[in-house]
Amino acid sequence: MEELKEKIPMVIAVLVAIAICVGAIYIFENYRPIYYTRIDNTKLEKVSATDDMKYEYTLDCYNKNGRKKGIKFKTSRQLRESAYLMLECTFLGVHSWQEVGTSELPEKVRVIYEK
Repeated sequence: MEELKEKIPMVIAVLVAIAICVGAIYIFENYRPIYYTRIDNTKLEKVSATDDMKYEYTLDCYNKNGRKKGIKFKTSRQLRESAYLMLECTFLGVHSWQEVGTSELPEKVRVIYEK
């Protein structure tokens, strides 16, 4: 019985460590902040890529609160000048992007681009 009582803290510590790892993995896989940007083709670089991603943009992007962040992402083609994009990001970078209209921009982002 004494041996069992001595092992309980170790078992609890292992279970807590497993729970923390599972939680961290869930957060990293499901945390996808959204940023908005406007295409500026002067910020476009042609990169030598072994896959279909031949171009790389480095643009100022803004979250829904208007907080600025420089983000790099690759595309397979040159994008339409002055088009607005919504970027879905992950821990590793841009996961996906799609063109959006001005009316789909959050108010704080729209104000930044109207200046």
